[in-house]
Amino acid sequence: MASPSREHIPHACGVYIMRDASGEALYVGKAKDLAKRVAQYFNPNKPDLKNQTLAPLVRSIDYIHCASEREALIWEQRLVRQHQPFFNVMLKDGKSYPYIVITMGEDYPRIGMTRRKADDGSVYFGPYPRTTIVRRLLRDLWRMRLFPLRPCDSRCTREEPPDRKKVHSCLYYHTGECPAPCAGRIAPEAYRRIALDAALFFKGRTGELRRRFEREMRRASARLDFERAAKYRDHIQALDHMAERVRCQEVPPGKVAERLDASRAVTDLQEALGLQHPPHRVECFDISHLFGRGTVGSMVVFEGGKPYKDGYRRFRIRSLLRGPTPEGTSRTTEISSSGTSRIDDFAAMREVVQRRLREVARGLTKAPDLMVVDGGKGQLSAAQEALAESQLRIPLAALAKREEEVFLPGRSEALLLERDRPALRLLQRLRDEAHRFAISYHRFLRRKEMFHGETIR
Repeated sequence: MASPSREHIPHACGVYIMRDASGEALYVGKAKDLAKRVAQYFNPNKPDLKNQTLAPLVRSIDYIHCASEREALIWEQRLVRQHQPFFNVMLKDGKSYPYIVITMGEDYPRIGMTRRKADDGSVYFGPYPRTTIVRRLLRDLWRMRLFPLRPCDSRCTREEPPDRKKVHSCLYYHTGECPAPCAGRIAPEAYRRIALDAALFFKGRTGELRRRFEREMRRASARLDFERAAKYRDHIQALDHMAERVRCQEVPPGKVAERLDASRAVTDLQEALGLQHPPHRVECFDISHLFGRGTVGSMVVFEGGKPYKDGYRRFRIRSLLRGPTPEGTSRTTEISSSGTSRIDDFAAMREVVQRRLREVARGLTKAPDLMVVDGGKGQLSAAQEALAESQLRIPLAALAKREEEVFLPGRSEALLLERDRPALRLLQRLRDEAHRFAISYHRFLRRKEMFHGETIR
């Protein structure tokens, strides 16, 4: 029996949901590369009993794009508990990936790992899907005596110190590895200071330690001690893993539907425009000015159907103020005696797209899966010229405001999508966001001119 279509799944981090013919969730999983991971389930050369049983039942696959592996595991936990898929074993019983815990509710806190969070005054960090490297890092942090908190789980309070015989039978007490607050070797305030420093470390202040690990890794490598170098490499990976950004701590039910709608809109856009690959990363461009003055451009980025604001860019148009372009065309705007300039949105669009493509060609940023320009055939032609000069192969489209027409290169007639189609709604959101971002930048420059005397023409 034919396997379900997988062409809409991007090479991106996220969660995938495999469904049967009735739409019920069969399996929920996470992956750093969704496309590669899902393809493994349908590999006939992989003798995996679960895959051989699961794959024939799958009729559709949804996905949710995530910013990091840690964010993906939060979505995975929420979806597994919500749908209780038959093929998921872990996470159904309430278990989860482990957290690092500092028991700040105790008089003499400890550091450890746990799978359950409790309201007991402790501080929790995580969860962490890559458990092994985190455990190894904790063990070596203890050996380095960076945060020498007591390793035992004995009850130890200021009012009820442990039995003296038990203290003297402790190996860590005799070797000096433990500061031994139970024996009075360290003041309670000084011990708690160590616990607070550890909490700051796990909150992300890891820069100094990371640099130290890098130095030791290079030294070990220079001595050809590759085993020791590999250990420090793993510690650096653990620090990076712990520092990964998690954009959502809770996943309310309505958020699940919203994220699924976003990924389905990307799939629909791929189908509507006839794209070979899913447009996971889409960049949209717009131009803004006031009667030709202060012309600026904007670029907004959507990943997985959602805004990715770290990728936004804004441009001050240069070519409209410097005479003819290198190609000798007459599109360049001229400055009149009144200080205003003749409007030429096409030249501005060409410059913005050209500057963006230069970054991609130099390898400074990754290429988009689709570029969209706000406008009609003229703006599309300007963007096409810039794309042709760059010799890059990136799909291109334009969205005109009046009739919401979609223009594509090599197609004379506009593409009219149904008003309620997810693909059109996604294009409209892109266009509106690019328009908003361009106008906000133009207004910002006008305020600078008004209050600081800076010329924006």
